[in-house]
Amino acid sequence: MAIIEVQNLIKNYQMGKTVVHAVDNSSFSIEQGEFASVSGPSGSGKSTLLNLMGLIDLPTDGKIILNGTDVYAGYNLPDLKTLPAKLDRHITTLRRQNLGFIFQNFNLIQVLNVYENIELPLKLGELPPERAMTKAQSEEWINFLIDTVGLSEWKNHKPAELSGGQRQRVAIARALATKAPIIFADEPTANLDSKNGDQILQLMKNLNRELKTTFIFSTHDSKIVDMSTHVIKIRDGKVLSQEYAK
Repeated sequence: MAIIEVQNLIKNYQMGKTVVHAVDNSSFSIEQGEFASVSGPSGSGKSTLLNLMGLIDLPTDGKIILNGTDVYAGYNLPDLKTLPAKLDRHITTLRRQNLGFIFQNFNLIQVLNVYENIELPLKLGELPPERAMTKAQSEEWINFLIDTVGLSEWKNHKPAELSGGQRQRVAIARALATKAPIIFADEPTANLDSKNGDQILQLMKNLNRELKTTFIFSTHDSKIVDMSTHVIKIRDGKVLSQEYAK
């Protein structure tokens, strides 16, 4: 079953008198539990595509179907210059209930410690009933995540006291805090040395196997591509090919 599907997706940017086709009529689907990557050279549109699927950016046209919901149904995308309030609330709810994000620059809150950074998404709004947690369950889950990413001894430390690899581990745990079925990771190893990068990749692969979480990467890292079960190759905003692990 497809957990996310894009149909004829387009994202254009106006650069002076020139229209840049960042995503150009792309179509594909990703199944639940995949370890998928969108791969291509710098400037190919892979990060833009990830932001569109993650409902961070608004498409120029096309469809995004998330867990069976046509996100922009009833709206004519080419006519939208800004988000109507109703659509904004709809997208925020879908993003909150379905998606987690791992950014290459970590985006941790500097005044919060490890535990508090991971806890933060659970404080931002209600989860779907099937994933709702009591305070005790929430504490148990956060501590489980901290232990899983190997930071039990660092749970009271703030980001400035952590290495790059440790900060990325916090970002991964934070993305998993709401038990979102899809995790988007934009170049998650870009700011890590090879040893930490390999450890982070193996950690995400293990979480993918154990928790059945769908991971979708934007990357040009060959190691991520080699570990992926589904590779979507793009260039100049177009899908060139799709490959599946045998």
